[in-house]
Amino acid sequence: MKPLSDQSLSEVHGSVDTTAGGGKSRFRRILSFFGPAYLVSVGYMDPGNWATDLAGGSQFGYRLIWVLLMSNLMALLLQSLSARLGIVRGRDLAQANRETYPRGVNFMLYLLAEVAIAATDLAEVLGMAIGIQLLTGMPLLWAVLITLLDTFLLLFLQRLGMRVMEAFIITLVAIIGISFAIEIFLARPDMGEVVKGFVPSIPNNTALYIAIGIIGATVMPHNLYLHSALVQTRKIKRDEKGIKRALKLNFIDSTIALNAAFFVNAAILVLAATAFYYKGRTDVAEIKEAHTLLNDMLGSKLAPILFAVALIAAGQSSTVTGTLAGQIVMEGYLRLRINPWIRRLITRAVAIIPAVIVILINGENNIDALLVLSQVILSLQLGFAIIPLIHFVSDKKTMGAFVIPLWMKIAAWVIAAVLVYLNLRMVLEQMAGYFRGDGNFWVKVLMIGGVLGFVALLLITILYPLLKKDVKAIPLRVHKHGETAIGEPIVPHYKAIAMALDFSKFDATLLAHALGHATEGTRFVLIHVVESAPAKVLGTETDDFETRKDLEQLEAYAAQLRERGFEAVCHLGFRSRSREIVRLVKESGADFLIIGAHGHSGVLDWLYGQTIDSVRHSLRIPVLIVSG
Repeated sequence: MKPLSDQSLSEVHGSVDTTAGGGKSRFRRILSFFGPAYLVSVGYMDPGNWATDLAGGSQFGYRLIWVLLMSNLMALLLQSLSARLGIVRGRDLAQANRETYPRGVNFMLYLLAEVAIAATDLAEVLGMAIGIQLLTGMPLLWAVLITLLDTFLLLFLQRLGMRVMEAFIITLVAIIGISFAIEIFLARPDMGEVVKGFVPSIPNNTALYIAIGIIGATVMPHNLYLHSALVQTRKIKRDEKGIKRALKLNFIDSTIALNAAFFVNAAILVLAATAFYYKGRTDVAEIKEAHTLLNDMLGSKLAPILFAVALIAAGQSSTVTGTLAGQIVMEGYLRLRINPWIRRLITRAVAIIPAVIVILINGENNIDALLVLSQVILSLQLGFAIIPLIHFVSDKKTMGAFVIPLWMKIAAWVIAAVLVYLNLRMVLEQMAGYFRGDGNFWVKVLMIGGVLGFVALLLITILYPLLKKDVKAIPLRVHKHGETAIGEPIVPHYKAIAMALDFSKFDATLLAHALGHATEGTRFVLIHVVESAPAKVLGTETDDFETRKDLEQLEAYAAQLRERGFEAVCHLGFRSRSREIVRLVKESGADFLIIGAHGHSGVLDWLYGQTIDSVRHSLRIPVLIVSG
């Protein structure tokens, strides 16, 4: 865990050059803007949306398509505001919150954002697992555990660069879109009736509830954090013309990507309407049930296969972007970065554990209830992302000429009010159902306390920026000021220099560096960790051929150092390379360590171990890392 720079996604910040300085043609410069919105769009077609789309189509035919269109327009406005924040201010939403709100409020917003990301990942886990089960027939529990295998996919994609990651996501989006295009072709819906579905209507209270679910599942809080950071991966000219151009092209990017998401959601609803509602099956709301019936209703074995493939692609694409959002939230609020694979593993473990527990206790039949729960949790977080975002892009002081116009501000606040109301209403209706039953008294007290706390935090989020406009924003300080003066040079005199040797071509370089740092009276400590199979088991009691030869080699090095007039001692370590190096350095009293870097990365780091990182974080002495 380490402090980080004042840049969102710093490892890929400004990595895609959109300026003329990159030597690209005008068309390629325009094309280089496109990509961030596609990573965002997968959140609008993730498995969490499927259940509400299926329920709407199977129960009310095409009559709720207008709700999807309205949700898409809401999402387009909010995502464009998120992109504007990142482009104009060079801040992602988490960083902007940290600058504005008090520490306690920020910590609560951080926790809520992390809960939202965990809930999102839960939906992706369940969606992918259901897709794998439908495609292979394996038990759902095993399918859930298999989703662990994608834990390190993001790490691999980030190493390949931002454009490769975007290409991967766009490919998955294309798979989803093509799958549903074929499904619609097989279903052959009545396009005249489909068009009528764009006329607003709410047939009954059940339709209203499903409409609320569709809207609540559409806009996701993590996407607002994500988009404000992803647009900063583009290097743009920071003058007025360059910013205007970036805003325009990113809006086009968002429009295309979110319309693709709208097509997928509408396709699911139309498919459900055609295959189920108009054939008398108005009770289909579960993903697995829909998959099972598609073959019978459409008379094609290809339909259920495409359905499962699209579900897996939706889950996989969403899980990559969810991890990115987690990185953005942690770095923006806490200004801390942990290794991406650890971040990914924690997020995925938080999602998998409740899924595994539910499957073990209740079996596979109640898994859709867990999917719905994840959407309810997401709904609770939405206002805490939208409201600060509107405040930030409405602030003339920080946005300057790029502050949003009055009509956009009114539209944004109306959308925020509608979404918060609908989501709060959904949660309160869920609570009312529990209160009408014989639920536990303390659980009811906890629920009431949670709602009151929710409302209080919501009011603070709304009012604090308005009441504190005269207070300067809390700066995102990267370095401490006043400590930049260079002191007198320090000439080191090391009493004992340790060397971690592995009998490779690096040894000569390490020994040469060690002699270069030595002074009269320096003592050398030669360390080697034996890695034979017996050494792993027997440790210090090992006396195999490799151990003897290793000690002979160390003594040969020591003899050469003694010939130069230095004292030299040899130490063998066993089992764990990093732990043994640390132990022997400490026990020998060495005040300087020289260790070789072999340039391993990716999979090789897992095969050979990340010795250097582990060693340098465990010692309080200077460590020189030498590349051969």
